[in-house]
Amino acid sequence: MRRMLATIAVSFGLLAAPVPVISDADAAETESCPGCEALLDLAMAHPSRKDDRARDQFRHPGETIAFFRIRPDMKVAEYAPGGGWYSRLLGVYLGGQGRLTGLYFDTTLAPMNDEAKAGLRAAAAGYAKKVSDWTGQPIERFSGFTLDAVPEAEKGTFDRIVIMRMVHNTHRFVMVHHDLTAMRGLLKDGGMLGIEQHRARPDAPYAYGDGNKGYMREKDVIALVEAHGFQLVAKSEINANRRDPANHPQGVWTLPPNLNGVAETDKPRLVAIGESDRMTLLFRKRP
Repeated sequence: MRRMLATIAVSFGLLAAPVPVISDADAAETESCPGCEALLDLAMAHPSRKDDRARDQFRHPGETIAFFRIRPDMKVAEYAPGGGWYSRLLGVYLGGQGRLTGLYFDTTLAPMNDEAKAGLRAAAAGYAKKVSDWTGQPIERFSGFTLDAVPEAEKGTFDRIVIMRMVHNTHRFVMVHHDLTAMRGLLKDGGMLGIEQHRARPDAPYAYGDGNKGYMREKDVIALVEAHGFQLVAKSEINANRRDPANHPQGVWTLPPNLNGVAETDKPRLVAIGESDRMTLLFRKRP
């Protein structure tokens, strides 16, 4: 079984990456995806990603999508899609057979002014066209909505939801209970939630791991998500970066690509560290 998983990793171009920690009971789903690696390779090479590829060395998107067991015929939602870095890749990968939805913050809870909230609603309404324009895929394959305006027909219909480096914001904005509950309601029975998150050191004090610095402790994220009706089924070091000490006084934004408030003399050292150390976790919606 482990050998078969390693073969899949090689097929996805993961030879240098650690094989995910995954149980034999869950492995069959990972292994039954003929042709997925070829479609993912095509999506990775799509022209819409020409400016995104510079960050592949830090974000390992192909490996991450494979670890989340996303097949091209699935219905997938991306929480807080932002500038579309992952949406461009997922849009190509899913656009031929599956569906992709952008999930935006609940505008009744987000700590934003009215103008920013209106911007969120507009971004959700325009998500389908934006992804279609980026990828050249049919607009009907895409949709977007805020979590305070979830269409009833969408509940219980998603195979996967992914949260990419956003759990800290839901925690520090005091939206985590509502948003995880809403996402659980969107997933099918047995559907899965994939999380990539900046990782604090295991002994980090609460004041550093509460999300305000961008970092959270892995065990805290697991406990938080499991308390909202999910079960951890796999974890991976795909996005680990042991060069990151995860103790920057100004938080994760000190590192590339932001380098916020960094003196010119410090930039070479921080660029050498690269992007943050990250946990990569996969949960299943439990009964």
